[in-house]
Amino acid sequence: MNQTLTVVVVEQNPDRADAILEALKAAGSVEAHVIDGVSELPRKIAVHNPDVVLIDIDNPSRDMLEELTTASGPMERPVAMFVSGAAGGLSKAAVEAGVSAYVVDGLHPERVKPIIDTAIARFQVLRQMRTELAETRRALEERKVIDRAKGLLMKAKGIQEDEAYALLRKTAMNQNRRVADVAEALVTASGLLS
Repeated sequence: MNQTLTVVVVEQNPDRADAILEALKAAGSVEAHVIDGVSELPRKIAVHNPDVVLIDIDNPSRDMLEELTTASGPMERPVAMFVSGAAGGLSKAAVEAGVSAYVVDGLHPERVKPIIDTAIARFQVLRQMRTELAETRRALEERKVIDRAKGLLMKAKGIQEDEAYALLRKTAMNQNRRVADVAEALVTASGLLS
């Protein structure tokens, strides 16, 4: 950890919270805050706007897991959850909810730094994948609109597909716009005229 990280630790046991804080202090530049209960967790976490959330729970229920992961913003920041037992298959649900690290056998202070590093790395990989997926979906939607616009031009002007695309491209360059934006405008105008 080279830069200062803000870490929120959700821990109800004060002795364990102190041990975790000591381990975080030993790990390097960390600003840590302890939340000692799950009531109003979203508000309490939001106050600190942490880089990482560590949640230590003995035996979470599925409802508690959903509440905690929603409250801690697993899509916004790395979340590491520590449980004392196997918790009846909740590891899959935790990962699906966006928890970056799900550690069975509780939170041991000596493992805090490597687990935080792993949670951050996994979160960054998943965030990159979500970004790439969103970009791919956007590109696919734009391709569909361009294809519809080409079809409209082909029908209206009696031209071939490559000519229709060339017309869209030329119009986009003349108007200093993207081809997808020109295509969207054409499809929208066509819908209004139908």
